[in-house]
Amino acid sequence: MLKAVRLICVLAALIFSARAVCFAQSSGEAIYKAKCLNCHGSTGLANSGIGKLMKVKPVTDPEVTKMTENEMIAAVKNGMGKMQAYKDSLTSTQIREVVSYFRTFIK
Repeated sequence: MLKAVRLICVLAALIFSARAVCFAQSSGEAIYKAKCLNCHGSTGLANSGIGKLMKVKPVTDPEVTKMTENEMIAAVKNGMGKMQAYKDSLTSTQIREVVSYFRTFIK
């Protein structure tokens, strides 16, 4: 009986740990690093090789800085220029989080 209780406690701890890791990875920063970093760069300056090749506009570009949050969300959902659409691979909440993170680069 004691072994069964210990096993249940260990399994419960593992489940809660796994959920915490999944939650942490769904943050805007983690999504940005996984999906956006290659083209937009670590600070949104689009200074990566791919970003330069695809002529991605940096976060400092006036066209980018004047975009509202809703316009950026639409761009991520539906794609913009050469950027692919993420409406089928990210949830609305994830898109909102990654846009919020990206907007921290605008100064």
